[in-house]
Amino acid sequence: MTTADLEVQLMEDGPLATVRLNRPERLNALTEPVKQRLGDVFLDLAFRDEVRAVILTGAGRGFCASGDVNNLGSFTAFSTRERFRRLHRAIAAIANLDKPVVAAVRGPVAGVGFSMALASDMIVASETARFSMVFKNVGLAPDGGAVYFLAQALGMMKAKELVFSGCTLDAAEAKALGLVCRVVPDAELDAAATDLALSLAQGPTMAFGLAKRMFKAMTVPTLEAFLDLEATSQGLAVLGQDHQEGVQAFLAKRPPAFSGR
Repeated sequence: MTTADLEVQLMEDGPLATVRLNRPERLNALTEPVKQRLGDVFLDLAFRDEVRAVILTGAGRGFCASGDVNNLGSFTAFSTRERFRRLHRAIAAIANLDKPVVAAVRGPVAGVGFSMALASDMIVASETARFSMVFKNVGLAPDGGAVYFLAQALGMMKAKELVFSGCTLDAAEAKALGLVCRVVPDAELDAAATDLALSLAQGPTMAFGLAKRMFKAMTVPTLEAFLDLEATSQGLAVLGQDHQEGVQAFLAKRPPAFSGR
């Protein structure tokens, strides 16, 4: 089965499914239709018994350069809540899938793109991959479960450093921190991710799914409770003066002058 003409493509080859973000001209930045489609695809994969592992990747030279900037600065509390319902549905569908999910990333892995990769079970990175929590640059709190996933993976202190600094990690740095399981030359990324995913697809799928539930049970609060808090927090952040200043600075390509409001 292949859906080759959509902004989120689904390709199936035996026990392996590949979900590809397909907006290469925008570095696969997430629009509202893409979030909806991504959630639909992963929720459907949960019921496809013949699929036993999934690769999540992006077309072109970048995995995902965060959310689409076209609507920055135009959000209301209500529209933000609706946006987060779509995003959180997609993130939860990736994280809660009872099958292994391998993220194959290259180029920008930024903002919610970073969150989406962290929602996967394992990340295979090209040497070109660059990971960054860019939310502070536009006066926003992290979204897509970023704080939840980063704090689990790195501990509170290092997670705060990445969020508050907005620094960029190259692939080797991300691997050294334990965020990435393999780093390969760019030309070998797709093959490396496929080899890993196929090996997982040949494993005990039900046992993997149960293990994923056990990992999830170790965390407090639950992902769903955290995502509710995230939506409320971001709903306040988008109404702040710092977000408006961050958007204006981003569009003008100048450093933001935040006022703290």
